[in-house]
Amino acid sequence: MAQKTKINIQNLPPAARIAIALVPVIIIIAVFFFLFYKPKTAQINKLKSEIVAQEKEIAKDQAMVEKLPELKKRYAELEYSLKVLSMQLPEESAVSDLLKQISDYGVESGLTITLWKPGAKAKHPSGIVNVIPVSVKMVGTYHKLGNFFSILSGMERIVNIKRIKLARLSARDKFNNLKISFNVQTFSAIPTKPAK
Repeated sequence: MAQKTKINIQNLPPAARIAIALVPVIIIIAVFFFLFYKPKTAQINKLKSEIVAQEKEIAKDQAMVEKLPELKKRYAELEYSLKVLSMQLPEESAVSDLLKQISDYGVESGLTITLWKPGAKAKHPSGIVNVIPVSVKMVGTYHKLGNFFSILSGMERIVNIKRIKLARLSARDKFNNLKISFNVQTFSAIPTKPAK
């Protein structure tokens, strides 16, 4: 059988006695650190980072809420502008009348129309109107053309003039007539489909 040895702590040197006394304390501290303190610290740090992320999200949402009245006001302004512009758009059936009116204004201004060629109707990139292009060639003076454009700018309907080209008709022309070419763009409302 094994012999039981008794160790008398009193006979050990003081450094050994201190080491023996500290070992249980160190073990208790290590167990506490690894089983309780470290996991709880990691959990606290994780929760702190979640709180910071949520505070940022709240600040972002509060900024959006503060902008809401401004956005509502802007939306109302845009809605009103759309209604005003919609009133300037003829229905599809009235487009031919509008184009005839534009042609008549050209004649009334003293211009001679040599080409009036409506193009195919196309949907505008915005998707809310149709674009009706017309290629136009005229002969007349610069001042008559300016008068014609002035009349067009005063129309209630939206009319755009693009790609204006002016060339002298002839060196012998004593009236200083010009060959004029440009494209007219007018717009029509896209017909709404009746609800079924």
